Amino acid sequence: MGGSTVVVGWPLGVALAVLVVLTVAASLLARFDTARQSAVAAVRAIVQLGAVAAVILAVVRSWWSTALFVSLMVGVATWTSARRMTRARSGLLAGVALMAGTVPVLAVVLATGTVPLTGIAVVPIAGIVVGGAMTATSVAGRRALDQLQTRRGEYEAALSLGFLPRDAALLVVRASSTDALVPPLDQTRTVGLVTLPGAFVGVLLGSGDPVQAGAAQILVLIGLLAAETLAVWVVLELVARGRITRT
Repeated sequence: MGGSTVVVGWPLGVALAVLVVLTVAASLLARFDTARQSAVAAVRAIVQLGAVAAVILAVVRSWWSTALFVSLMVGVATWTSARRMTRARSGLLAGVALMAGTVPVLAVVLATGTVPLTGIAVVPIAGIVVGGAMTATSVAGRRALDQLQTRRGEYEAALSLGFLPRDAALLVVRASSTDALVPPLDQTRTVGLVTLPGAFVGVLLGSGDPVQAGAAQILVLIGLLAAETLAVWVVLELVARGRITRT
């Protein structure tokens, strides 16, 4: 460390290499079949963040480039969620769930002035919210489609009792699919007691005071909880109404 920031240099490279090796070794020893995926994910993260760091200053200098960059985030998140859920083209409707979660949260934090209306402030908060909505959409949508396949008999039984297709589907998928909200709920409940999440640590490392760090983290956590709840709601509706399918 130099002051309160992470030093970019050979110690960082060594630390990253050791952590990747540790991850891969643990995956191999535990026979998780994720060793290669972990290594690839780590390399991609390093390359992608390096590229972003190189262009971020240019991106945030104008609103047009900022909007384009945020749109790129949403596009990549949509594609990722879609492929996690289904190979059918209907999976691209994951973008609807992502936008349903992301747009209201960004609108609130920008309209209230909590986050400055500048590119350097909007890009990070947008990335955090889009990322959270993407994860929730992927997990909830995939689990809902799995449940409709494995519990087909229950779905058809509900139809035979007079339920509409949407209501029958929600009866089958709602309980298990909303498990996608367990991680953000637990993180919000235990923040400061069990975990010191990224936004809090990031502000501290950037020489901010603890009050600023706490304010940034609570904004992120509650914004994520709102975005992920909205995203899960919308993706379940899309699955239940037959808009997102496996065929």
